[in-house]
Amino acid sequence: MSTSESPVALITGASRGIGRAVAVELAARGLRVVVHYHRDLAGAEETKASLGLGEHLIEQADLGDENQARSLVRRVIGETGRLDVVVNNAAIYDLHPIAEATWEEWSTAWRKTLATNLIGPAAVLYEAARHMMEHGGGRIINISSRGAFRGEPDAPAYGASKAGLNALSQSMARALGPHGIFVYAVAPGWVETDMAAPHLAGREGDEIRAQSPLNRVARPEEIAHTVGFLAVDDTEYLTGSIIDVNGASYLRS
Repeated sequence: MSTSESPVALITGASRGIGRAVAVELAARGLRVVVHYHRDLAGAEETKASLGLGEHLIEQADLGDENQARSLVRRVIGETGRLDVVVNNAAIYDLHPIAEATWEEWSTAWRKTLATNLIGPAAVLYEAARHMMEHGGGRIINISSRGAFRGEPDAPAYGASKAGLNALSQSMARALGPHGIFVYAVAPGWVETDMAAPHLAGREGDEIRAQSPLNRVARPEEIAHTVGFLAVDDTEYLTGSIIDVNGASYLRS
């Protein structure tokens, strides 16, 4: 077990994209980062290499399996001796438009998406919160999506999973606040990541960028700055908030 006094942050899905940017942001803010990945070990190693000096770690788990999700948190605590910040970022996005999907495709997409995007984060949150309740509190930041509010007509399970993640965040903010644990959700729109690149480079790219009056999509670092603010700064009274980072591409009342 490490004796490091640096706060420890677990970031799921940190082998690329938003997760990697968050890892870099939190490492720069002085946290010891645990880079989680599912399949992309090379990407996770690239993320770790980008963090600079520090006792940063890499951990593997399939968060679609709730037992692996729970074990991930227990391993982090066992190896570092503490867990101060969790960023539930890992997610999947499967297309299953109702007019085209077979029942098998529809059903599979719902099971896989809810398992990875909602049940997995809930399992991570459970194990992390139980530890934080006994060790002076912490911060939990769930990466949601504009799609939870706007809708995802071609990937409804994704939209539903993110709406559920918002509700989980708000419920846990109320349940865990008395224990010094603060829970937030960050809801991006389109972000310039490897996953989004084919869409942004294709015929729909101009339409996507035009959704924002800034005529662009977010950079991963912009999402990461928001997460870093919530993870480290004096933001306790923001607990329960869902923070939109979508360049005014979708405004909700």
